[in-house]
Amino acid sequence: MDNRIRLLTELGEFLQSDDPAWTAARIKTSQHNTWFTPDFISLAVKNIREQFLDPEKLESWLRAYGLDQPVPSPKRIGLVMAGNVPLVGFHDFLCCFVCGHRMNIKLSSKDPFLFPLILEFLSAKDRVPEMQTAQMLKGMDAYIATGSNNSARYFEYYFGKYPSLIRHNRTSVAVLDGTETNEELALLADDVFQYFGLGCRNVTQLIVPRHYDFIPLLNAFKKYHWMADHNKYKNNYDYRLSLAILNKQFYMTQDNILLIENESPFSPISVLHYRFYDKEEEAGPRMQDEIQCVVGKRHLPFGKSQQPALKDYADGMDTLTFLKNC
Repeated sequence: MDNRIRLLTELGEFLQSDDPAWTAARIKTSQHNTWFTPDFISLAVKNIREQFLDPEKLESWLRAYGLDQPVPSPKRIGLVMAGNVPLVGFHDFLCCFVCGHRMNIKLSSKDPFLFPLILEFLSAKDRVPEMQTAQMLKGMDAYIATGSNNSARYFEYYFGKYPSLIRHNRTSVAVLDGTETNEELALLADDVFQYFGLGCRNVTQLIVPRHYDFIPLLNAFKKYHWMADHNKYKNNYDYRLSLAILNKQFYMTQDNILLIENESPFSPISVLHYRFYDKEEEAGPRMQDEIQCVVGKRHLPFGKSQQPALKDYADGMDTLTFLKNC
C-alpha cells in the first residue's frame, strides 16, 4: 500500500506538470466538450490533487478501513464513468486502485481523453493493478455505474444481478438566513456556477427566509458575468428566459442566471430555484434521498461544495467498503 500511495503522489505531480501529452489531452478535451473550459479542467485537477492525492490524507483514509495492504483476492470491476464534470469518476477509480482490483473502464463520450493519460502514467509503473478502457463491460465480478435516473434503470437491468453500486441523479441546496457576508455570498457563487452548475454538488436551489433581500446575492453573482458570453450556456439562458416571459413568470436575473421560485431542488442549466421558509425548522432540505450536500452556516461551508474529501462518497454509498468486501 505504501507503494500505491507513492505512485498516487507521483500522479498528483504529473497532473500539475506541463507534460506535453497531458497538456495536449487537456486542450483536446476543452475543444471536444466546450462545457469543459480550460479553467474548469484545472479546477477539477486541483481539487483531485489537494483532496484525493495528498499522501497524509490517503494514509489517514485507508487506516480507518484497516487497509494496510490491497485486498488479497482482487476482482474484475467494471466502472461506468459519468461525464458532467471533468474527471468526475476519479474517486471510483482511486478506490479500485488502492484495493488492487482490476478495472475495465467505460469512459463518457463527453470526457474521453483525460483518463487514458492517467491510466498510461500509472500502468508504466511496477506492481499496479490491470486497468484499461473498454466499450463493453461483460464478464465483470462487480460494477460501479453513475448516470441519470433514466440510465440507472438500464444499469439496474444489466448489472443488478451482480454486486453493484448504481447511482442516480442528485443535486445540492443552500440554506441562507439573511446574515451572510459579501464574502460568503461570493463563495456561494462558486457553489452555484462552477462547472456551469452541471455537477451533483452544485447548488441548484436556495432555501431563504421570507422577505429575503436578493440584491446582495445578485451582486455577488457578477463574479461569473463571463458565463453570459459562453455560447452553450447563453443558449440555455436565452431559452429559459423566453419561457419565463411567455409564461408571465416572475424571475430575477443578473444576465447570467435566472432566479425562479420553485419547490423542486433540481433546476435547469442557467436557472437557480429558490423557496421561502417562515420558521427555522422549515429551513432543511426536502427530498433528502435526492440531495448530495447542503451548503450553509450550519452545514457545509460556503465555497466548499466542489471540494469533496476522500470520505465524501457519492450518494452516501461507501465505495471503499463495497470494494473491500465484494
